[in-house]
Amino acid sequence: MEHLVEHMRISYHSVHEPLCGICKKHCRYFESLREHLTGQLPKPECKDIFTIRGCRFCLAILDSPNARRVHQERCQFSSVNSGLLGRLANLGIHDNLTIGDGGTRGTQVVALACKMVGGGSDGSLDLCARVCIIDEYENIIFHTYVKPTIPVTNYRYETTGIRPEYLRDAMPIKLVQKKIQDFLCNGEPMWKLRPRGGIGRILVGHGLDHDLDRLQIEYPAGMMRDTAKYPPLMKTSKFSNSLKYLTQTYLGYDIQTGIQDPYEDCVATMKLYMRMRSQVHNIEDYPLASDPQNRYNFASWRQNELERMTPEQMLEISRSDYYCWCLDSRA
Repeated sequence: MEHLVEHMRISYHSVHEPLCGICKKHCRYFESLREHLTGQLPKPECKDIFTIRGCRFCLAILDSPNARRVHQERCQFSSVNSGLLGRLANLGIHDNLTIGDGGTRGTQVVALACKMVGGGSDGSLDLCARVCIIDEYENIIFHTYVKPTIPVTNYRYETTGIRPEYLRDAMPIKLVQKKIQDFLCNGEPMWKLRPRGGIGRILVGHGLDHDLDRLQIEYPAGMMRDTAKYPPLMKTSKFSNSLKYLTQTYLGYDIQTGIQDPYEDCVATMKLYMRMRSQVHNIEDYPLASDPQNRYNFASWRQNELERMTPEQMLEISRSDYYCWCLDSRA
């Protein structure tokens, strides 16, 4: 029991972790759960059941093979609309960035993606040359080419599709920065932005720190949902998975197969976010280990009391050390 208490103290097990639907094993990452079910050394009993009744995208266990077939058809997304609308995005500038009406509407969710060209003597310096923002229904809110402040030395045409003439009369980065910053804050001062109950917009993306740095935009970490840094979607080595891998594995279609479109990246990150947000977890009053009310749940001075608890009772008072995106659906 002493070792179990110590394990619970440092593991932060909670109802928000990926969970094997068969043996109820808690996993830190979906990749761990996938290894448990289909990896090189899976648990045999779980693998046998998962092979017959498991969804390979969301890793859920269904009641029957037929239920699995129906579920998996709905669970797999298509990239047809993404390609069509992405081509439409190339036709010109879309600018529907508007500030809200003072907070009568709930927090909105938008996804942002950029494409970079190269600057510097060797072309290795990333310069934002194209940016796209969509809403949660995959409608294009903003799309434009961006004029870098320093000369471009490598247009990276094979992946970006960007030519010099696209940037000649493009929107200056300072104007792009102001438009996006004002839109995200939605009329609220930066210091007042909060993910629950505010009017600022939640920003979804992959590698958002890098994109915002290249756009010279500051935004609170608590308002960002980054698929590259979200623990359940990371590798078991704690490194990020690529957006291409996440889309193929969790959504069931391929992206970034040729010239890459930022709209396509926006759609992929938004779908991943919506999938993670739609998970059904138990409601807790104080869901984070960092909440002051949970500070003493596994305090050392409670050791004797904790050792008298059952594993189920300890799990009940344990809390997650990351913000589960399912909490956004209750904001």
